[in-house]
Amino acid sequence: MSFEIEIPRRDNPALAQAVQDRWNSLTKPPGSLGRLESLVLEYALMHGTATPPLQSKTLVVFCADHGVTAESVSAWPSEVTTQMVKNFVRGGAAISVLCRKKGIKPVIVDAGVNSDVEIGVLDRKISRGTRNLAREPAMTVPQVEIALRRGADLALELAADVAGIGEMGIGNTTAASALLCAFAGVSPEDSVGNGAGLNAAGVRRKIEVVRRALELHRPDSGDRVRTLAALGGFEIAMMTGFLLGAATRRLPVVVDGFIAGAAALAARSIHPGVLDYLIFSHRSAERAHGVLLDALDARPLLDLEMRLGEGTGAALAIDLLEAALGLYKEMATFTEAQVATQP
Repeated sequence: MSFEIEIPRRDNPALAQAVQDRWNSLTKPPGSLGRLESLVLEYALMHGTATPPLQSKTLVVFCADHGVTAESVSAWPSEVTTQMVKNFVRGGAAISVLCRKKGIKPVIVDAGVNSDVEIGVLDRKISRGTRNLAREPAMTVPQVEIALRRGADLALELAADVAGIGEMGIGNTTAASALLCAFAGVSPEDSVGNGAGLNAAGVRRKIEVVRRALELHRPDSGDRVRTLAALGGFEIAMMTGFLLGAATRRLPVVVDGFIAGAAALAARSIHPGVLDYLIFSHRSAERAHGVLLDALDARPLLDLEMRLGEGTGAALAIDLLEAALGLYKEMATFTEAQVATQP
């Protein structure tokens, strides 16, 4: 994938003023809707219009397996990835319920699951899981380049006004922690949490696995693709490409939790302009997620102590965005409601 991509600038003072004028004309005290007002402003700037659309909502769940599970870094067996993909398709997962309730179209992507592609899943499989990043590079550079391209192409093809990204992959918090260390200079102790339920001994073991991987690969944050290849995962690399592709077409993307955030960190290393088109949904209970958000200078919308992944936080944030946009478009102005303004 060529890194000479063009991402349009989001700043537009005239448009920002038009959106602010609309908010100030509505029957409420100025600024009284707080983050909802700034959220709509950001969304309008992403779309480049004072009346941004929000008819088509999509949540893309990228799925893949990780060879590092051989190091006992997860409380769950690796076959759970395949089992959860089946659950997504059957509509029984948390993200399935949220998408169904909120009118969001779910798209399940097999980026590298260690099984045959499930019927109803978008086949973008590169390989049946990565190799063990604690002992060798998780992926080859050509594999990462393919993942980036497939992710970017999916973003360019997607018919949506807003997209959310989530993931599923047993072992992927270890990969995300390693990438946080590599791209943000964070220590393994500060980058590792209990993932999907590790006990204290498991967390200590996971810290040592990340430390070994960093010592083995000695990643250079300036060599973005090789770093992603050494420490990442197929779903993380594909999400990275998706974020970059979406930004080139001004498609706002709502980022889920820690793993999706690691993809945002990788995407920023390739093109900092990608951050102009990202909305960070929530601060998860995964300990290192706050560290990652700080590294991105990102301010999430929600803090519900969630740590499920799948895109669940992103789905809730899309619903919040829709509510905010409804207020912006449908509230009466002072003139329409014949309500007195402040003197």
